[in-house]
Amino acid sequence: MYLDFFKLKEFPFRLTPDTEFLYMSSVHARAKAYMDYSVWNREGFVVITGEIGCGKTILVKKLLSELEDENFLVAKVFQTQLDEVEFLQAVLVEFGLNPFNAKKVELIDMLNTFLVNAFHEKKQLVLIVDDAHNLSLKALEEIRMLSGLETQKEKVLHVILVGQPQLNSMLDAPELEQLVQRVRLRFHVRPLAPDEMVEYIAHRLKVAGATRTDLFTPETMAVIYKYTGGVPRLINTLCDTALTSAYADDLPTVTINVIKEALDELQWLPFERRTGRQGKQPAKSERAVAVREHDKAIANISNRLNQVDSLIPSLSMIYDRLGSIEALLANIVTHLKQSRSERELPPSSRQAGGKDH
Repeated sequence: MYLDFFKLKEFPFRLTPDTEFLYMSSVHARAKAYMDYSVWNREGFVVITGEIGCGKTILVKKLLSELEDENFLVAKVFQTQLDEVEFLQAVLVEFGLNPFNAKKVELIDMLNTFLVNAFHEKKQLVLIVDDAHNLSLKALEEIRMLSGLETQKEKVLHVILVGQPQLNSMLDAPELEQLVQRVRLRFHVRPLAPDEMVEYIAHRLKVAGATRTDLFTPETMAVIYKYTGGVPRLINTLCDTALTSAYADDLPTVTINVIKEALDELQWLPFERRTGRQGKQPAKSERAVAVREHDKAIANISNRLNQVDSLIPSLSMIYDRLGSIEALLANIVTHLKQSRSERELPPSSRQAGGKDH
């Protein structure tokens, strides 16, 4: 196709997650740091959410590439439309066991035994579940049970749940309150900002071997953002289609007209009209999390104020006593001043004063 025409070594905008093309925006770097924290600090539970195509899966693959060590035992579950028994079987298979033809109780016992034994062998045990929003509530409850395995100092199993924003809504269900209490960190991966999108496109072209920095004219960036909302997968789709169109028309550069031609082929409306969302806007679930945190902060302040109110009677009593002490001290000072004045009078004055008295 267009590789030779644009002097590229690889296709820069493939949709398959390739860690060599990973662009670490500030948001992606933070999400990755949370994943690392869970694994390396044995801190149990992390939940990462994000809209479709925002780069969650490529972050998971990047983490997995760093855990290819004999000290790590990692179970990766990517097919998540499972009931609780199928989920337990999937985890056991990932850990190299044969769980079939076993009842649920036997599956749980088999998995717990494996985890405890591996932990005593100094293994780092990690469970990564992608598309976790597809899990049933019962499967999530099984994850809670597994995450409860711990010593006095650390967790036996480190769990990373990755999914679309509705995962947050699922976790907020009353029956999963105990699971939520085990979650150490929650983070939402938003789309790229306009300046990040420009860097993202340049980064992928550079990794693909581009020697030119003007394959896309500067004027195209605003149009690309308008129709992709900064979502990496959509950026890849539009940019790849645009390069194909430019190649077909024998054009060395992607201009606005080429982008418009690509948009016609894709039959896309602007991102905001297609989705009802603007780029770099938090999803409803993210706003809900923020509201809950705000409510918790207000409740905390209210509790503090109530504590202060309960102290008012005691403070009032202390204030009254301080007033009495202040009056007593004032009387003492007055007497001391009088005594000092009398000592400073000549003897004749003191005698005279005594006779008059």
